[in-house]
Amino acid sequence: MRRERIVDVLVVGAGPAGLATAAGLAAAGVGEVEVVDRERQAGGIPRHCLHGGFGRLGMTGPQYAERCVAAAVGTGAVLRTGVSVTAWAAPLTVDTTSPRGLERITARAVVLATGARERPRAARLVPGTRPAGVYTTGELQRAADLHRQRIGMRAVVVGAEPVSFTALDTLRRAGVAVAALVTEHPRHQARPARALDARLRHGVPLLTDATVVELLGRGRLSGVALRHRDGRTAHVACDTVVFTGDFVPDHELARSAGLLLDPGTRGPAVDGAFRTDGRGVFAVGNVLHAAEPARAVAREGTLAAEAVRRYLSDGDWPSASVRLRVAAPLAWIAPNRLTPDDPTGAFTLRTTEFVARPTLVITQDGRTLHRMRPRRPAVPNRPFRVAGEWTGRVDTGGGAVRIALG
Repeated sequence: MRRERIVDVLVVGAGPAGLATAAGLAAAGVGEVEVVDRERQAGGIPRHCLHGGFGRLGMTGPQYAERCVAAAVGTGAVLRTGVSVTAWAAPLTVDTTSPRGLERITARAVVLATGARERPRAARLVPGTRPAGVYTTGELQRAADLHRQRIGMRAVVVGAEPVSFTALDTLRRAGVAVAALVTEHPRHQARPARALDARLRHGVPLLTDATVVELLGRGRLSGVALRHRDGRTAHVACDTVVFTGDFVPDHELARSAGLLLDPGTRGPAVDGAFRTDGRGVFAVGNVLHAAEPARAVAREGTLAAEAVRRYLSDGDWPSASVRLRVAAPLAWIAPNRLTPDDPTGAFTLRTTEFVARPTLVITQDGRTLHRMRPRRPAVPNRPFRVAGEWTGRVDTGGGAVRIALG
């Protein structure tokens, strides 16, 4: 038998973004705030990350996750783990399943904070057999750090962005030698000191302009085949390969609700108040822009809490919006909708190519709204920010706003 309940706000996802949203709402006294998560333990991705650098105090991932959970519960939010949202029964009503049985939960507002995941080998269309020894970063962290499983002897890390170097650290802690980091780009995308430490102090070579084109071995991985941009091929012997980065949002709930998805981020399209095109449905965190650091999405959660509180207070919801579009080599922009009452103060962008001195040109219907030069180079797999002072010049009745590199 299905139980039915009503809450004021339902937050789906108990990672840093969802927990920060719940903490802000509960602290503001908006009523009953409930957070559900399909995992047995709350905290999201940080609980798998034993390395430091989380939050202002540089905590480890598990410590940061515990602090996020404590903040939400301490303000009065209800946290329920092991609960999977399986379907939408109405625009603000979801069906769930858990060890306690089936439930139908109706809320005045729903916040999607479902996060993101790395694409596994199969989704990256890397051919070969299905040998043991193939991981994503998350799978590696769970196996090595949480379950203390034996990983292997010699690994190749696919990727050279910040999360790739996190995978390298996990492998070293597990006693695995790293044969190489492999990236399709002409250079790494991490902070220079981070990459220099890996190369000089730990002797890990970086193979650039190269792609893993096949996994070798049966039963257990025996190596990977590489193809360089100039057509040369190579073979690297290893018994472990870790596919890092290439994050995609967990947008299944947004898609099944019929919410508008942004073609660049592949997550729900939102304005600066984290509002989707579904009245009363908000989205926050890495479901919008896979993937930003925990501290950044927690900050978003705090802002989203204020936006949800305003909606519960006045009931206002925009009836129209202007879409934001990017041109290659830009990959996406978030937020990606502008609404007449949009409080957007800043935007996050990603690029697919290195651009040493980028100049952003923002236009609408052939009219230049803004031109600016970010202070830092544009680097793939790393965000850069753009202030939103130009949004007041947007014609809310006009066509899409286009952001390009001039």
